Amino acid sequence: MGKDWMMLLQNQQNQLGKVLETNESTEQFGLSLSERDAKLILDERRNSLQEQRRIEFGEGIAPKIIYEFCDSDFIDQNNYVDTVVRLQEIFYLFKNEMQDEITDDELLHFMKEQFEQICFGDLDYLEGTCLANFAQAIRAGYGGYQETDGFGEYAKFDEVKRWDYDLYFETLKELCWG
Repeated sequence: MGKDWMMLLQNQQNQLGKVLETNESTEQFGLSLSERDAKLILDERRNSLQEQRRIEFGEGIAPKIIYEFCDSDFIDQNNYVDTVVRLQEIFYLFKNEMQDEITDDELLHFMKEQFEQICFGDLDYLEGTCLANFAQAIRAGYGGYQETDGFGEYAKFDEVKRWDYDLYFETLKELCWG
């Protein structure tokens, strides 16, 4: 029993170290985690895994989420920890919803692309609309995301007609500047 406890403690320290190592890459975007922040993220990871009835080996998804999202226009130091925690929850939920048919990287790429281009940082829209639609397609047998690594997929399932930014900007220029 003593060895098991020591291995668990060592694993937790390794996970903490991996999360804190992300600071080397994220500081260029004005983002950094304290040891307390990293522990919170790992505690919430454990809660999310229990809630979703999942197990995970290795360092967990937190470092991958951090690396994938650190350059986001919608994340700053004020919302950084809360956003990582919520993205982690969403990730585990949709790994289940997609019945583990999608790889971690494919799901992260899809999440990041929608977070930036469709949701404009709105995590509720990411979870409740973009990922819900995508998960439904995957459960129905869609596999095209494998060829694209999760990039450029949402337009195939988007039910909302989007503005064409270039057309809007051109019309605005004509109206304002003749």
